[in-house]
This record gives sequence, C-alpha cells and structure tokens, in this order.
Amino acid sequence: MTTATPAVRTSFPWRRIALHVGCLAALLVMLYPLAWLLATSLKPADEVIASLNLLPSRLDWSNYSTALDGVNDVSVAQLLGNSLLIAGGAVVGNVLSCSLAAYAFARLRFRFRGPLFAFMIATIMLPHHAVLIPQYIIFNQLGMVNTYWPLILPKFLATEAFFVFLIVQFMRGLPRELEEAARIDGCGPFRSFFLVILPLTRPALITTAIFTFIWTWNDFFTQLIYLFSPEKFTLTLALRAFVDASSQSSFGPMFAMSVIALLPIVLFFLAFQRFLVEGMASSGVKG
Repeated sequence: MTTATPAVRTSFPWRRIALHVGCLAALLVMLYPLAWLLATSLKPADEVIASLNLLPSRLDWSNYSTALDGVNDVSVAQLLGNSLLIAGGAVVGNVLSCSLAAYAFARLRFRFRGPLFAFMIATIMLPHHAVLIPQYIIFNQLGMVNTYWPLILPKFLATEAFFVFLIVQFMRGLPRELEEAARIDGCGPFRSFFLVILPLTRPALITTAIFTFIWTWNDFFTQLIYLFSPEKFTLTLALRAFVDASSQSSFGPMFAMSVIALLPIVLFFLAFQRFLVEGMASSGVKG
C-alpha cells in the first residue's frame, strides 16, 4: 500500500522580486547623473540652466561642434592625445614597477623584508597633499615643471603602494613549484619573473592598469600644479579653461566636452571589466 506524498507548496517569490526591484531602483539612481549629463549636452543654451526637464525640447548638436573646436586654440584631438600620453605612461610605469616590487616582497628573501613591506603599506595612509610640495620642489630644481615628467616618472618608481599590495596578494597564491622548476632549468630571478610569474599575474596587472588609467585620466589637481601651457593641457584641465574662457553662455559645449572626456574611460572599463572582477576576486582570497 503506497501513501500519496503531499504536494509541495511553493510560495510566491516576493523576496526575490523585491530584491530585483531594489537593485533596479539603485541602478536608476546611479545612472541618472550620466543620463542628465548626456541630455544636458544636447540642450539649447537657454534650457541648460532655466529648464529642469531631463529631456531637451530639441537636440542642439552645435554644442558638440563647439566643444570639438577646443579651448585656447587647442583642439580636442590634441587635448585627447595629451591625456592618453599621460594615462598610458602612468599605466606602463605602474604595471612594470609595481609588479617588480611586488615580486621582491612576495617571492624573494632578503633582510628587513618585513619592516620594509610594513613601511610601504603605511604610505597608503599618507595624504597626497603631504608630499606634493616636496615633489614640486624636486621637479622644479630638475627643470621638469610644465612637462609631463612629474606626472609619469613617479609611476616608474613603484610609488603606488596600493597596487604593490594588490599584486603581492596575488603572487603569494601562486605555487612555488613553478619557480623551483624554472630554477632547475637555469632561470634566475629575473627570467623566472618575466617568463613564469608575470604571465600568471595577468588579472592583477590588468586590474592595476584599469585603476591607474581611470585615476590618472580623472586627475585634476596634480595636472593643474605642473602644467601651465595650454598646448600641454589635458581634457580635465581644458574643462576648467573652457568655463573660464566661455562664461555662462556656453554650458552646453562644456557638458558636451565632459561627455567626450568620459567616453575613453567607459570604453576602457567595458573592454577590461571581466579582468577587473577576476583580478580583484583573486587578490582578495589569496595570500
């Protein structure tokens, strides 16, 4: 004699629906400033400040044509090239120098390694403004003010302790048997680093590259301190000069230039976002 099993009662997934609705609401809140920026860049001049509506009454594409002309007789193409030069140099410098420093702390044995690593970590808490004046004095005595060297050269000296720590955490999770096998094959520390360790740390390196690119691209204060000539300005500095030169009647072109300055960051992030998640997750659980 078989007994019938009672039917399983399934409740309506109110909790999951509420979670999805909350996530969508948070997404709309976060995306609204971007939507407002894009819509305002297409508004006519008389609606930028006077109208509170998100959508413009008509699309004014002349804002972008005015923005593409640049400021102070410097085109947007040149400003974009200057920004890419600084951001690209910072990415190369941070990836190379921070990975070398991280390899020394994570895989090599030398005296005072622990205290030096602790001192390096402590520099993360040091405000950037505390070292800005001494750095400016040094670069001024070297004749490098109003050049790109103060913005790129420190990146080749492993001055970003956060990225060193990030890569150290990733390298500590790699098996040492790989280096031992390379050492048996005749590889020294440098060959082991470039041929074995460096390819395996690609997620952490890409994470370093993404954050370096975004932070350098958006940097305003440091570039304002070291760059004086308009032909050497970046897009970030050009936005301030654009407002100063154009007054209140050209807010539309200013927002259009802001959209142009934002596009490289969005494209760079979308191209490497999966590596960013992989690198942050791996660095956080290993070590």
